[in-house]
Amino acid sequence: MNLAQRLRLELNRYSPGEKLPSSRVLVERFRVSPVTVSRALAQLAAEGLVVTRPGAGAFRAEPRAVTPAAGDTAWQEVALSADASVELVPRTVDASGVLASLAAPPAEVVEFNGGYLHPSLQPERAMGAALARAGRRPGVWAKPPVEGITELRAWFARGIGGAIAASDVLITAAGQSALTIALRALAPPGAPVLVESPGYPGMLAIARAAGLRPVPVPVDADGVKPSLLADAFRATGARVFVCQPLFQNPTGTVLAPERRREVLRIARDAGAFVIEDDFARRLAHEDAGPLPAPLAAEDPDGVVVHVCSLTKATSPSFRVGALAARGPVLERLRAIQIVDTFFVPRPVQEAALELVGSPAWPRHLRAVAAELRHRRDTMTAALRLRLPELALPHVPYGGHHLWVRLPEGCDESVFVAGALRAGVAVAPGRPYFSAEPPAAQVRLSFAAVAGAEEIMEGVRRLRTAVDELSRPR
Repeated sequence: MNLAQRLRLELNRYSPGEKLPSSRVLVERFRVSPVTVSRALAQLAAEGLVVTRPGAGAFRAEPRAVTPAAGDTAWQEVALSADASVELVPRTVDASGVLASLAAPPAEVVEFNGGYLHPSLQPERAMGAALARAGRRPGVWAKPPVEGITELRAWFARGIGGAIAASDVLITAAGQSALTIALRALAPPGAPVLVESPGYPGMLAIARAAGLRPVPVPVDADGVKPSLLADAFRATGARVFVCQPLFQNPTGTVLAPERRREVLRIARDAGAFVIEDDFARRLAHEDAGPLPAPLAAEDPDGVVVHVCSLTKATSPSFRVGALAARGPVLERLRAIQIVDTFFVPRPVQEAALELVGSPAWPRHLRAVAAELRHRRDTMTAALRLRLPELALPHVPYGGHHLWVRLPEGCDESVFVAGALRAGVAVAPGRPYFSAEPPAAQVRLSFAAVAGAEEIMEGVRRLRTAVDELSRPR
């Protein structure tokens, strides 16, 4: 039991307004440090149980006022449903597809549904050191340029390559924010937006919340199919295509070299933009070999709006990303970012610059590449040995997950629920499709767990779940 819990249990000994023992007395009584006492009292103060007065000590708080009766919010149903009467495509604000990867499962459940690196893979020490160094910089709390600090914009520009310059880059609050800005800038409410199928649920949620109409374009082992992309542009009149050419989520595929040129040509002929979500470039596995350049690096005409982020390779709370574009569209992107968020806080940008400029950064990327390869191989081997009835059509060499097809006739929702009962959380495949999915599928993450042993335990539990589902009722 920690000190805050102990003090909470003892509060009934004191009357409201009565002074608690001094910090020195608490240090001696509980044999803890002054810092521990200070943190415990701060926690109780945040809970409204004690009041601290500088120079006087801590006192038991007065009883809280009676909570007022809840109001009647039924009127909101009418107000929110009014969207349908004023827009061509009703907005659907639904975060369930994203929460499947964001929500932490109960304790003791193997987290095969995670979308970020496990804490053991995150560069916590390097991030902490970078934040400390940034905090000592003069002017770190001053307002930054709305586009982002120049040095960080230049670093992202170098990573994209081609003709992209620092002046073509906007710093954003990670990739999800950048995708939101891009879709709002490029497509008016009610417009069709071409999307990969299957594709990232977070992007589908953004589009629907903006009143856009996602139109699926199938993906195979070489990425999006150019002939179907051209057909979709002609049939819908869409002016935006959103894709993940490298380690696509969820399939893990890489857009083939000959298709890269075709995708750019088709979009240019349609007078359309390509939003390139380059989310996993820093999650290449050790055996990946040279990676293809971003589409933006091969685009002299400003067709591509490039999105990238540091978050996937660091921590879910290290929310720093970038938007890159050339031509008049950049000013529209900039204006929407200013309206939405003004700018990304300068201390966060300075910390990001410190991190990527430190010797710890390349070491971290090498360590992650080696560990992700090991985990991928462990999960692949375990699935093929213990669950051969699950089809694994593609083993990626980047990213943090496998895309698995369930046996014919298997109900996806029943499988997901059965896996959770067996102690494994998996991401259902349905949210990855903007239309009806062709088969029952799930996404299994190997990055969000503690290591190879937990992966093997998770697959063992999945075997138990499959056996349970197969038994006659």
